[in-house]
Amino acid sequence: MIFFSRGSLADYAANMSSSLPPEDLVRQLESASGMQVYPHSIASADRRLFFLGRKGAEKFLGVLGPSSVSPEIEGKAETLWASGNLLTRVTGPRSSANAAALRKALPFLTPQTLGLKKSAGCGDRLGLATPGHVRAIRKSAMAPIFAQQSIRENARTGRTPQQVMDDALWGVLQEGWRDGFGADADHLKTTDDIDVCAAAGFTFYTFDPGEHVNNRAGTATPAEIQVMSETLPWDALETNPADLICSLADRPIGLDGFKFTMSREELMRAAAKYGRAVAHTAKMYRHLAQTMGSLPFELEMSVDETETVTSLAEHVYIAHELRRLGVRWVSLAPRYVGTFEKGVDYIGSLAEFRESFARHLAVARTFGPYKLSLHSGSDKFSVYPIAASLAGELIHLKTAGTSYLEALRAIATLDPALFRGIVAFAIEKYPVDRASYHVSADASRVPEIASWPDSRLPEILDDFHAREILHVNFGSVLQNERFRERFFSALNENEETYYQMLERHFDRHLSPFS
Repeated sequence: MIFFSRGSLADYAANMSSSLPPEDLVRQLESASGMQVYPHSIASADRRLFFLGRKGAEKFLGVLGPSSVSPEIEGKAETLWASGNLLTRVTGPRSSANAAALRKALPFLTPQTLGLKKSAGCGDRLGLATPGHVRAIRKSAMAPIFAQQSIRENARTGRTPQQVMDDALWGVLQEGWRDGFGADADHLKTTDDIDVCAAAGFTFYTFDPGEHVNNRAGTATPAEIQVMSETLPWDALETNPADLICSLADRPIGLDGFKFTMSREELMRAAAKYGRAVAHTAKMYRHLAQTMGSLPFELEMSVDETETVTSLAEHVYIAHELRRLGVRWVSLAPRYVGTFEKGVDYIGSLAEFRESFARHLAVARTFGPYKLSLHSGSDKFSVYPIAASLAGELIHLKTAGTSYLEALRAIATLDPALFRGIVAFAIEKYPVDRASYHVSADASRVPEIASWPDSRLPEILDDFHAREILHVNFGSVLQNERFRERFFSALNENEETYYQMLERHFDRHLSPFS
């Protein structure tokens, strides 16, 4: 049994008063727990004090409160006696069970819907990046999504949706973020994907019906379009060609600031291209609504990872038909003009992008309002000012791989030999790893770093070709025993280095939207 004197941490825990200065509270918590305590993590609820601490390379959850109040936390319990109060201190692992208990005790750790606030998705392939994301978000005007990963990325990193959710929670607790955050189950393609993510507590669901988009429709002949339209799933679409034509073709459609008239050929071409994607999205949405029941959720539809640009007519068709089918969504990611490759800036005419984005925004305001989503949004620095100035609140920025690239920048500084090995491995694996990503990097054009001093290694992450190759190589690196343990050890032992790099990098992403 441990004893504390009056006026100490024990009194604070017993009474939940705020009489102790923050620095004294942290110091006494560290003395009582034997851990380095993260100051922002300290929170009180139900006569209990919660905090996150670190001992060596491991982090633990700490709970302190009256013995009469069950902490509902798994871990090692000790009894404390102070000023006539019997207290219990529990030190527990960062387990999924403890994460679930914390969500009940501290509501700010439960993800929520964000609505039409401008927002940013901060994907984290490692489960380590959230503290850095929080620090940048604090200085921005964006509503954050801290738990975000696609099913494809889960498979490549060996993580589950529940692990993604829990890792974000621990980062939010560590930095003391209290202002709400979303959780994005990204690029879902099947109802099974929905079920596993709903069970983990996600609030934002991104549907990817790209496999149901007919890219041939854009260049098909009128006769071919006729055949394509005849074979569409009209039952699932709950309409027929005649009614579709009557509702949308050959009549002015008032969009925000201008009128647009779609010919029958344009309409049927749009239906031939996106009809199956609309039907699939409606099916997925109804399954999601049934699965979630009374729980709040938000939907994003994404057709960005397709071969051909989404035209104005096609966007109108998608929005009109989704709304007619009863689908409700908060954001949509069309396939924009130009090129949004992974981890590099926009490729294309910015003037053309501005004009096209403004027209897509007019559709979003007319048929919603809903946000336009910038997928593969990492490092699109030339596009951000345009999107921010035109869209206002109706914008969602989605990033993922750029946080992994900043982890590599940290590794280049902390363990140059490891970084050199990863670069060589990435170049070797690039022909395989690039298969499911839209990238154009040329491995033969990656700078030769063998003669570079260690101090120059971070520079290679500013090279277009090296950056894309390293971006798509993450799954191979994280599953490789040569790299994995050493990779995570370096970042865990030097977490502030990684957080500072992330904060600086995300400041560049978020500041144009302030």
